[in-house]
Amino acid sequence: MLNEHDTTAQIEETEDGFAWAIVEIFGHRRHVGRAREEERFGSKMLRIDVPSITPEPTLFDAADGTPARPKIEWVTHYYGGASIFSFTLTDEATVMRHAERKYASPALPFRDHGDVDDGDFSELED
Repeated sequence: MLNEHDTTAQIEETEDGFAWAIVEIFGHRRHVGRAREEERFGSKMLRIDVPSITPEPTLFDAADGTPARPKIEWVTHYYGGASIFSFTLTDEATVMRHAERKYASPALPFRDHGDVDDGDFSELED
């Protein structure tokens, strides 16, 4: 939550009621996006829209030689108030930086085992 003495985070609420936020659900899931309170199914719920940025095309992909802007798609999640573990206000730049991350598993390092000696298996052939 935002500390009242903390002046580094500024609330940037858009005209449609969204605020940029980092939300943890039950302490297990983390969403970074734009959030607001909505009434759904007869109760107040948190709506968080998480951006997904497609990779930018290269110069060769664009017909006129200029790269196109990346496409942003939003995935919407709804949660009840009791499931919110933490809600931290942030800014748009932080949200978009988080969306640009690639979650690829790290490559296994190459290990050279030296020359492989097949050995003499002639006695096994009998």
